[in-house]
Amino acid sequence: MKGKFIVVEGLEGAGKSNAVRIVSEVLSAHKISFINTREPGGTKIAEALRNLWKEGIDGEHTTDKAEVLMIFAARTQLVETVIQPALAEGTWVIGDRHNMSSQAYQGGGRNLADLVDHIGEKILGDFEPDFTLYLDLDPAIGLERAKGRGALDRIEQQHIDFFHRTRERYLALTKDNPKAVVINAEQPIEKVSADIQQAVENFLTFAKV
Repeated sequence: MKGKFIVVEGLEGAGKSNAVRIVSEVLSAHKISFINTREPGGTKIAEALRNLWKEGIDGEHTTDKAEVLMIFAARTQLVETVIQPALAEGTWVIGDRHNMSSQAYQGGGRNLADLVDHIGEKILGDFEPDFTLYLDLDPAIGLERAKGRGALDRIEQQHIDFFHRTRERYLALTKDNPKAVVINAEQPIEKVSADIQQAVENFLTFAKV
């Protein structure tokens, strides 16, 4: 039986790491074999592209369009060499971000929706997650949480309007999407965790696992 692809999405500070942990625990409890990935990254080439995109070289950073191309290059490498082979073998995959991130951040935040959608269609075709958990919260709250973790990275330093556009795009993408569940990430961590666990359990029931 082919594996399932579960993805966790959300803005900075939304609690994706906690969500990935909970999804992993639920799958383990059901004795489902799985692997974890992250985007951009997940392979040596993809991780190198991630570092290049985030850190730049000698003060030079990617332009917005170059950012899109670099992220899709990393995504293609991960999907073709890790995710799809694992799914074909019956192994489930938990992804920390996938294409919805590009649609939201680069498509919404950078105002490059047409470019992102066009490249995504050409590269990914009909490949998409079986289930997506989107952790929703006010960008200001998320950025305050991110600051508590230490110095903000290049993306986290974007203007607040960037994150509002990104959130709006996320909400539009998940609205009426039967393969996505929106979790209120502004709730106490215990309630967020419980909602995530229930959402995954519901998906497993739907998937007849």
